[in-house]
Amino acid sequence: MVMNQLRVKRILACLEDFFAAASSICSCNGASGSARLMHCDYPRSLQARWRPASIMSEVPSGLEVEMPEPRPVRPSSSLMLTRDGVEGVEVLLCRRVDELPAFAGYWSFPGGGVSQVDISSAETLLGGMTDRDLAANLIGMMRELVEELGWVIEDGSIGNADSEARKNVLASKGGWLAEVESGRLPCDYAGLTTIGRRITPNFAPIRFDNRFLHFHAGSGEDVPEPNLGGQTEFDSHRWARPSQFLDEWRENTIKIPPPIITVLLELEELLPKYRQEISLTVKELSARGEEKPILFAHGVECIPVPTHTLPPASTTNTYLLGIGGDHIIVDAAARTAEGLAMISRAVERIKNSGGRVIGLLFTHRHLDHVGDIAELQKLGPFPVLASAETAEAIPCKVKTILADGDIISLPGTDATQEWRVLITPGHCPGHICLINDSGLVAGDMVAGIGTILIPPEEGNMEQYLEQLVRLAEMQPHLIFPSHGVVLPLPEKTFNHYIEHRRKRHQLVLEAVISGTTELSEISQITYFDSPEAHPGLARQQTLSHLLSHARTGALEQRGDGWHTR
Repeated sequence: MVMNQLRVKRILACLEDFFAAASSICSCNGASGSARLMHCDYPRSLQARWRPASIMSEVPSGLEVEMPEPRPVRPSSSLMLTRDGVEGVEVLLCRRVDELPAFAGYWSFPGGGVSQVDISSAETLLGGMTDRDLAANLIGMMRELVEELGWVIEDGSIGNADSEARKNVLASKGGWLAEVESGRLPCDYAGLTTIGRRITPNFAPIRFDNRFLHFHAGSGEDVPEPNLGGQTEFDSHRWARPSQFLDEWRENTIKIPPPIITVLLELEELLPKYRQEISLTVKELSARGEEKPILFAHGVECIPVPTHTLPPASTTNTYLLGIGGDHIIVDAAARTAEGLAMISRAVERIKNSGGRVIGLLFTHRHLDHVGDIAELQKLGPFPVLASAETAEAIPCKVKTILADGDIISLPGTDATQEWRVLITPGHCPGHICLINDSGLVAGDMVAGIGTILIPPEEGNMEQYLEQLVRLAEMQPHLIFPSHGVVLPLPEKTFNHYIEHRRKRHQLVLEAVISGTTELSEISQITYFDSPEAHPGLARQQTLSHLLSHARTGALEQRGDGWHTR
């Protein structure tokens, strides 16, 4: 594929010159606020400037969809285990098996959710502790240590758990308390200290209030090998210096969850400062604030901005791309004070670190991706990059029209990050994806929560399927969707989407061949296995499939409904 690299590099080189005149880019006023019901009407202040024929909401016309309540937050704990290695402090990470529903294949700290059994055990064993949440976290962590690694903490050291006692714990969470009371397992949390807490943003299907704990195991020679047999969480483990793990993460050879990345980055910074003295390092680590950037990959920061989008999603992922130097903001979707403040803080952090934001890029023209541009320009102002179709619809001047194969170069402190532009229509005309070694900024091609709607008014099912196949063949390292969490297994994700869509496509055709002609009835047959699906959205998707069959000549619409040709 010929890439128009030089053209885009020349364009981006001119962006700095554009800053002085950028105050005249936009003349529109955006809209903000929230509503309990999501609908497709545009704010009146935008209707005159946004082209109704070219731009639409994520929700089809005439439908009202209730916005979801914030997902509940579950308690959990993770344990940063350290030891003294030959070349400095080492950290233990374990690889999560590929079959897990979240962060499959990622290298992570041991830990897990705090169960009701853990809470009850804490009442029994640590009833005198004032901080009831901490008590439950400690109990849950000691249980997880036995389950996942076959280890116990006793007298300030790591040791192997009794093998029979561990079998009972693996068989039942309640087995841990029984084994402690029998004396075969210790309840010793001396040396376990809190180093921070993180709450999963509302973009995830499951949310946790996670307490990060720390335990230093002393000399590496004194730490036994973990026993990964019997459990189903991890398939391997490694001890390494934080900088070693981070180097591999930066090279995209391993995957590490965002919260753990920020912990490792702070360790990388603080350990040399304190000459590998772990107690002083942890003391400063625990004193730092809780707000951290969400790093899906090296040079890929996610900012989950609250938007009126398609449930169960309630946010749109704004991405900040770049490594220490030039950055672009992808899908700055903020229309509320909260969302604008989130993006503003990120921009300020980039500026304070010596970097700069050189532009706003929009993957497509839907209202849950294009924010209040007039307000966003007050942070810069920033030149706008978009496809030709998006440029025709959004209420501001687009400085750079992007084409398939263009290269966006972002010089950084250590290296230049380059993103290849992919024009991927189907969900929306002129839809853009970006790809590099870190992964795929996927826009609305796939989702990390919920599904993707192909609007019959402007979508195209054949194009959407073609582009899914194209993206799958590129084998990206990760997928960064516009809604939901990072997707760790791109091949699995794309195969699921392609098979799912093709199955629906065939069901629609078979329904009409069997004599069903009316849209609602065809939809009921097609979505027989999804009783939870919104009826209006199911009809819209069915219509998209019908229109696709009509374009390929298999079906046609006549007086009383849909028929074979």
